[in-house]
Amino acid sequence: MVVIRLARGGAKRSPKYRIAVADQKRSATGRFIEVIGTFNPSPKGSEKELVLDLDKAKAWVSKGAQPTRRVKDLIRMAESGKN
Repeated sequence: MVVIRLARGGAKRSPKYRIAVADQKRSATGRFIEVIGTFNPSPKGSEKELVLDLDKAKAWVSKGAQPTRRVKDLIRMAESGKN
């Protein structure tokens, strides 16, 4: 099964996440099919909190990819423009 989930990156105590499409059997930070966005929970200065390609996200969901609960919330946030 293909899932859309967050893959952690960044430094210690300064997380940044990639929103990645991956096979469910792969590790969370392992190999992925495609990166469709980024999420920075604590942006500084002019950094954006959320950058997400909604067209790609909707295309993957229509193909049967299952987004995690947090990714669903981020997609809703991007659709409403609160990023």
